[in-house]
Order: sequence, then C-alpha cells, then structure tokens
Amino acid sequence: MKRILSLLLTAALMTSLLAGCGGKSGSSSAAGTSSGSAAPSAGSASASQETKTIGMVVKNTSAEYIQAFLIGAQDTCDKYGIELKTVDAQGDSLKIMDAIDNYIVQGIDGFILAGAVDLVTLVPGIEKLNEEGIPVFALDTCPEGGHVDMFITNDLVDSSKKAAEQMVQGIKEANNGEVPEGVIIEITGALVDMYTTECHEGFSSVMEQYPQLTVVQGEGNWNNDDSYARTSDLLTRYGDDVVGIYVHTPDIMGSGAVAAVEAAGLDPADYFISGICIGKEGIELLKQGKLYAVVEQPALDSAMMAVEYLNKIFNGEEIPQVGDTITEEGALWSPAYVIENEFADSGATMILQGPLVPQDCDPNDSLLWENRIG
Repeated sequence: MKRILSLLLTAALMTSLLAGCGGKSGSSSAAGTSSGSAAPSAGSASASQETKTIGMVVKNTSAEYIQAFLIGAQDTCDKYGIELKTVDAQGDSLKIMDAIDNYIVQGIDGFILAGAVDLVTLVPGIEKLNEEGIPVFALDTCPEGGHVDMFITNDLVDSSKKAAEQMVQGIKEANNGEVPEGVIIEITGALVDMYTTECHEGFSSVMEQYPQLTVVQGEGNWNNDDSYARTSDLLTRYGDDVVGIYVHTPDIMGSGAVAAVEAAGLDPADYFISGICIGKEGIELLKQGKLYAVVEQPALDSAMMAVEYLNKIFNGEEIPQVGDTITEEGALWSPAYVIENEFADSGATMILQGPLVPQDCDPNDSLLWENRIG
C-alpha cells in the first residue's frame, strides 16, 4: 500500500514539474522487426551510460488497473535503470496535451499513454512526439491517429463476448437449460469512450442470439456512484423481469451494481453479474460469489512489456512486428498476437490473453495481478 501511495503522489505532483532532465539521444520511433516468438527477456540495464527517461500519462490514478500500470512500469524501469516520469491526466485530454509538451521540452526518450477518454483530441500531441522521434506506446486505449509503435491490450470485443456467453450460460443453468424471456441490464462505461464501444460490441454479439432477451442500458460512466444509480433505477423499472446484469468493467463499476441489487433486498448471485476487468475490488466480489464471471485485464504485464520493449528500442534492438506470436510458458497473457493497429495511422497492436475468472482461473491464483500487488 505504501508503494501505491508513493506512486500516486508522484503522479499527482508531476503535472506541476517543469524542470528538465537529461536530453534524449538517438531515439527512434521505428518499431523494427521481431526475430522470434520468445517473450521479452529480463536482461540487465541499458548498456548506454546515459540514463534514459520515459514519460507516462495515466487516465486516472484512482482506478486500480491504473495503479497496476504504474507499478508495472516503475518496477521495470527500476530493473533497467530508466527514469520514469508520470502525470495523472484525470481524464482530461488537455492535461495530456500539456504533459506531452512538457515531456518533449524535458527531453524524454520514450512515451507511454496509459488510458484516455477523447482519443482524437490528443492526436496532435502524438504527432509532435512522432516528429521528435520519440517512440510511443499505448495501454488500455489507443490514439486515433499518429504513429503508435505498439498498442498493448487484450481483445476487448472477444473478452466481452466471452463474459456475456458465460452470463447466459448461468441464466440457462438456473432455468432448466433454457433462456427465458426477460430483461438484461447493461451498465456501460462512458458512452464517448472507444473502450465502451468495444465492450458493447462483444456483449451485443451474444445478446443478438437471444431475441427473447431485452437489453436496457444505463451509463455507469466508469464509476460506482453512477453504476449504483443506473442499476437501481433499472431494477425499479423492470423488477422481476430482470434476469441478468452485465457490467462493462466490474473493477470500477461492479461494487455499485452489487450494492444496488442488495439495497433492493435482492441477491447478486441471482443476476449472474459479469463483465471484463477485475481489479482488487472485483476479486473480493468474485470470492464472495457476488460477481459471476469476469475476464481479467492483464494490466500489470502490459505495462511491464511496454517498458521492456522501449528499452529494446533504446538499445537498437528489434521488437515484435505484425504477424508475430509471443509466448511465455505459464503466463496468463500467453500467447499474444501482434496485428496491425486499426486505430492509429500506423504501428502495431499486441493482443494479450485474459482468463475468465472463476471459470478458467481461481480468484486466489497468484498469477492474477490483483494478487501480485500490495
């Protein structure tokens, strides 16, 4: 906990820092090519005597998966002797743009964007980084323009589909193998967010197979207060017709949905509450049986891999390219597939795997990042 608080304080303070640090030397935005399918090696610190610096902007440090990004990035930077600068943009695209400008002045060698809401407004900032030859990595969401060397994510559409299918399976098992007529409550993230669009796409691809189910939607807006209010309103409106609740991201909206069910005097287990992204909050709800099926987002590993690959770029080494498959024995994210980036103007996307918990992986599994951080 002390480590998380320290990282949060650092992130908050960095928005006001204007003092420069070591200038970049010879950084390149070219992704290079991959010569094999092995995962990034642990290695040692950069052979260069000059300390490299990575500038990182996170969407909001209050979210647990963002805390995992910060911990994964900091730990890996420490391993390689890289300086990490962080800024908490608090979901504000203008703060991201200001941070990028400041980072360029400070002479960073690499940049990581770990989440954003408006992915179009910040494109000019990404293009500035491109012009300076600063490699760009993205986590969680990807800029919709400019060159992004690597967008590291899990397949949001496929993960959402997997969670929705399991929710339906639970409904079937409770109704003698049949899917009855009824209402499914869908608690979304912010409707303007790319992440929400992909979560809804995967969920809807399953719901379309069951015309007897009516989907009613409430905007949870990535927080438990809105999730509680929307879930409560829809439970009141549709009452006994509700047979399931799908929450886009239970790590930051699951508690609100569960609390609304319990406040109505109902049992969360009866609604097969499912979605993607667990977080430490979600792990506890899974252990209590209040969440039914959640696909984990490999947040910690994705941040570690971003720094691993930036370090390779700093050293003139190749990183994976489109068409590669990256494997690591025993890793929950393996195998990972590298495909073309469909969001930015150019670059690659690495798709990591995520387990369905508790169906594929016990909530107490030590490999889940929620159980790996303090």
